[in-house]
Amino acid sequence: MPGTASPSVSCRAVGGLGSMALSGLEVEKQVPADPRPGHKLQSWWSLAFCLCFYGFMSQMRPGESFITPYLLGPDKNFTQKQVTNEITPVLSYSYLAVLVPVFLLTDYLRYKPVLLLQGLSYVSVWLLLLFGSSVLHMQFMEFFFSITMAARIAYSSYIFSLVPPACYQRMAGYSRASVLLGVFASSVLGQLLVTVGGTPFSTLNYISLVFLAFSLVLTLFLKRPKRSLFFNRGAPACAGASPSELDPMNLGQVQPTGGKPGQLPASWRDSALAHMLRELGHTARLPQLRLWSLWWVFNSAGYYLIVYYVHILWNVVNPTTDTTRVYNGGADAASTLLGAITSFAAGFVRIRWALWAKLIIAVVTVLQAGLIFLMYKTSNIWLCYSAFVLFRGSHQLLVPIATFQIASSLSQELRALVFGVNTFLATVLKTIITLVVSDKRGLGLPVRSQRPSRPP
Repeated sequence: MPGTASPSVSCRAVGGLGSMALSGLEVEKQVPADPRPGHKLQSWWSLAFCLCFYGFMSQMRPGESFITPYLLGPDKNFTQKQVTNEITPVLSYSYLAVLVPVFLLTDYLRYKPVLLLQGLSYVSVWLLLLFGSSVLHMQFMEFFFSITMAARIAYSSYIFSLVPPACYQRMAGYSRASVLLGVFASSVLGQLLVTVGGTPFSTLNYISLVFLAFSLVLTLFLKRPKRSLFFNRGAPACAGASPSELDPMNLGQVQPTGGKPGQLPASWRDSALAHMLRELGHTARLPQLRLWSLWWVFNSAGYYLIVYYVHILWNVVNPTTDTTRVYNGGADAASTLLGAITSFAAGFVRIRWALWAKLIIAVVTVLQAGLIFLMYKTSNIWLCYSAFVLFRGSHQLLVPIATFQIASSLSQELRALVFGVNTFLATVLKTIITLVVSDKRGLGLPVRSQRPSRPP
């Protein structure tokens, strides 16, 4: 559900999930010179402020934590079976369908058009939430939400395409903080409006729509980069333009311009892709790369399935009709805050990962399994909230570590490719599980299959 996806993906986008994005941990390996003083430094700070302000405002959706009770309540009056088995599965299917095209368009169009597409999709999501009335409308809502999720790679990559290499690590930290702060502020604001102000869920969605319309307007004022990672890396840079993140990259062997008689010369782009695929085959033999990539695929698939359906579970555990006693926003805020703390703390962990990685992954996975079982069994909403907060925090602890471990042996080009492949495989696995377990065309199980779902 959109109401459950965004906070997690926000943490992912800045903690690893970002999936196909490059994290701040990756750029620690670069040792560029400090930015020049004067006008360029002042311009960099202005750009950093604009990007962070946009990242913050794009997360201000106070109604998001309460979308599931909004759909199940008197405003929309959908049944739990419809939400669980007909509406929510569309998010997994459509995300799988749009992930690769949006990733390629992000690079080909140089980020800004995809950010505009994301803003328009967010507005479409909330318009359908407010004015849609059928299951089909809500399925289209999930489709547009999947576009916003796939388009988050545009922001994660965009922040590195306009600033000089010396600013990469700081820019990653600032953008990470702005997005997490936006998610946290949005969740807290929504919870306060519901609990203290008694604001109806529909009003929260109107407020979210206003914030999203404002962030869409902000997108129009963002600068469009001259270069990107794959398709536009050879574009000439304008005088005085900020160096792109592609400048320090190793381009590999220079491709010949001619070809054999009777054959068309291979394009530079195709040669570069073939070179990267060959390198990917070699690096796939590295034990640490395989270990962390497998963890990424399987843990990410399970993590997002939990995040998609946890709000429906909360409604089953606590089917109250008193909206002021729904604390989904507080749980999302607490889990976001803990995720930020654990992600930050992971950057200071110094151990021999080649020796201890398997044990740590096993311990964290067993802890996550226990927390999921607790959510499955408990009838206490506060225990359910607490288990989810700890579950998200434990996941976010390993995401930046996995990001660094995967990136440590790869070039910039291969990092994007490996993260993209891992994310795609996790999405495929998540989609298969959704089709078999949740979709009405499969088993169509309720969110707590050990007993019938109670009506809202």
